[in-house]
Amino acid sequence: MSQEQTAPIVWRPDQETIENSHMGRYRRWLEAAGHGPFADYHALHRWSVEQLETFWQTVWDYTGLVCDTPADSVLGKRRMPGAEWFPGMRLNFAANLLRMADGDNADREAVVARCETRDDLRRSYRQLKADVGALEAFLAGQGIRQGDRVAGVVTNGYEALVGMLAATSMGAIWSSASPDFGVGAILDRFGQIEPAALVIVNGYGYGGKVFDRREDFAELIDGLGSLRCVVSVRQLPDVEHIAGSLVTGWEDALAEGAGKAPSYTPLPPEHPVYILYSSGTTGKPKCIVHGTAGLLVNHAKELMLHGDVGPGDRFLYFTTCGWMMWNWQASALLTGATVVTVDGSPGYPDLNSLWQTVADERVTHFGTSARFLAGCRKAGLVPRDSFDLSPMRVLFSTGSPLLPEDYDWVYTDATPDVLLGSIAGGTDICGCFVGCTPLLPVRRGEIQCRLLGVDAVAYDEDGHALEGGRGELVCRQPLPSMPVSFWDDPEGERYHAAYFETFPGVWAHGDFIRFTEHGGAVIYGRSDATLNPGGVRIGTAEIYRQVETETAVRDSLVVGRQIEGDVEVVLLVVPAEGGELGDELVKRLKTRIREGASPRHVPKHILAVPDIPYTRSGKKVELAVARLLNGSARADNRDALANPEALDAIRERLATAGLLPA
Repeated sequence: MSQEQTAPIVWRPDQETIENSHMGRYRRWLEAAGHGPFADYHALHRWSVEQLETFWQTVWDYTGLVCDTPADSVLGKRRMPGAEWFPGMRLNFAANLLRMADGDNADREAVVARCETRDDLRRSYRQLKADVGALEAFLAGQGIRQGDRVAGVVTNGYEALVGMLAATSMGAIWSSASPDFGVGAILDRFGQIEPAALVIVNGYGYGGKVFDRREDFAELIDGLGSLRCVVSVRQLPDVEHIAGSLVTGWEDALAEGAGKAPSYTPLPPEHPVYILYSSGTTGKPKCIVHGTAGLLVNHAKELMLHGDVGPGDRFLYFTTCGWMMWNWQASALLTGATVVTVDGSPGYPDLNSLWQTVADERVTHFGTSARFLAGCRKAGLVPRDSFDLSPMRVLFSTGSPLLPEDYDWVYTDATPDVLLGSIAGGTDICGCFVGCTPLLPVRRGEIQCRLLGVDAVAYDEDGHALEGGRGELVCRQPLPSMPVSFWDDPEGERYHAAYFETFPGVWAHGDFIRFTEHGGAVIYGRSDATLNPGGVRIGTAEIYRQVETETAVRDSLVVGRQIEGDVEVVLLVVPAEGGELGDELVKRLKTRIREGASPRHVPKHILAVPDIPYTRSGKKVELAVARLLNGSARADNRDALANPEALDAIRERLATAGLLPA
């Protein structure tokens, strides 16, 4: 079926969901207040972008966010970049995430932390708040103050949440990386922001193996001359803490600050709460600074309204602390849900293990990557037959476009009754432009909708909005979670160049997208990785949709080779275990691509490689291979890759095939 045809509906919300989901109740609440009426989700979305300030104020009010001093207005300056959200407000990020820690809900389970190296840990909201207060008091005693950076090299577990909440309670800025990063990759990030405090594990477990990182991390500590204190977490309980004069053990730090409550320091709305990072494949990562009020209200909208997360729910997003989905997951605390964290390999001891955790913990909202779901499909898993997944209402997927065949797998073999919420946005906004809603059906291979308050369209190269055509994903009006700045970019030049150079005053996100006639979206890949054979613009995801449903293919990567004023499509294939790329498979792949996409999509070259390079947040590194293939002198940052040896193997294979420039 052509992707331009109307996609079939694979799930519909029942009347109970439409009426009593958080978004359904929000719609009725708006109408009772004199807004609307709203015939459907699309009418609600139109109102949200036409009445932008009113919409965001209603989100703040409906979701019950708290501040010490109300804002003078929702939007001061409306320009992009430079929009001014909630001027005059004073608030605290941690106070909102811990708002369930007082009153009747204080003893409700807040966090369940599971990993490969330690026993499960369970903490209530009351216990979480007490530990946050204790760690904040310890940090304050070490001289950490408002505006200082508190960095974490931590696993996705309880200590990461406590560290972030303690930092943001006092007005410090949290920034984290995963402990599987190399020392160079971490220094590329934290070296730019000069943290005053560091929370760090002594190692981690992955795939049944234990990785003792004490020596590496001692080197890291020596490389961060700005540090005033280090808190060491024994993620490996049989291994001692990291040694050093600045180091205090986690338990000792909490004991020193025991009995102190979080300060919840009131701060301006634009005060930085997080520093996140671009992938850094072409040099040092960009340090993306997110502000307090904007991030908070956008996460409240996305999680509570679009994700339908609330008190009593159990939320698990499989992520690391080096991916923005960790920050998104952490904000689920503000909904009153239990956050279930999992650290380790999603495939250990096998791909069923994560589904087992979802069943054991009676998870209502499960988030993962499109790559994991594809892996489950290819492995022939049938979770619906093996586990009780009946509590689950929403299955989130992100990281890359979800293949139509994976929609089929979810609704046939995994969880037939859930809302499959494919969501897309990025680190840049620490949130989503397009995603899910409980008010609309799910269509095969499509993201359901533009999110409320997001004025997203597809632009052609001249900056004209397209009706049904493929183009650049742009956002024409301010979004609260757009960054307040890049770190060490005082004039905003790098920030402007990253998002506003292509279309002045309009955010260009860098995705190649089509919005469908019923308001859904299909993403065809990154716009900077699109191919142009014969002058026809092709998204790489269009080829992945055909190749990665072939059982004989484990993974693939597609790039364009510039030659004589045109582009040749080059497809790199990792054969399934025990297989090889023979003439029959090459012929089958070309036929699938020709029939499922178009003749212009058919690769000129198909080569077997042992592995595909990925960033540390799990994204294919198309541009690094394209630069290699086309002789770019621009060096790639190997520390940013999870498996840099894959790039070396690809270089050798391209050379053998005679495809590298002389």
